Amino acid sequence: MKIIALDLGKKRIGLAISDDLGITAQGLPTLQRRNTRADLAELARIVRDKSVARILIGNPLHMSGDAGLQSDAARHFAELVTRYVGKEVQLWDERLTTVEASRVLRDSGISIQKRARAVDQLSAVILLQSYLDFLGGSC
Repeated sequence: MKIIALDLGKKRIGLAISDDLGITAQGLPTLQRRNTRADLAELARIVRDKSVARILIGNPLHMSGDAGLQSDAARHFAELVTRYVGKEVQLWDERLTTVEASRVLRDSGISIQKRARAVDQLSAVILLQSYLDFLGGSC
């Protein structure tokens, strides 16, 4: 069962997909946001083309674990995805995924421009891999 992870941003959505066994996460091209309808249509196309069974959306909780405005926005987008795409959607704690992705990219020595383009995708990979590790590869 393939799972796709979404790292939501205002301008871009980072994407990652699991292998068929649910063991590893691989990055997909980042989706440039246009508007909600176009974003949902593109996500539906990707889900269909990749035979995805479950959608994981990063839930940007505060460090305290409390929900805030960004978490509310993620929950709302998850509801829209559920209705539009018709697949199981789950929110998953994404605290520090962008920080970790930025650190990994900075430590890799790639240029700032390349880092900016890769951080959303890597954040989605980290988010999905943490979920897959939680499941123990048995999804």
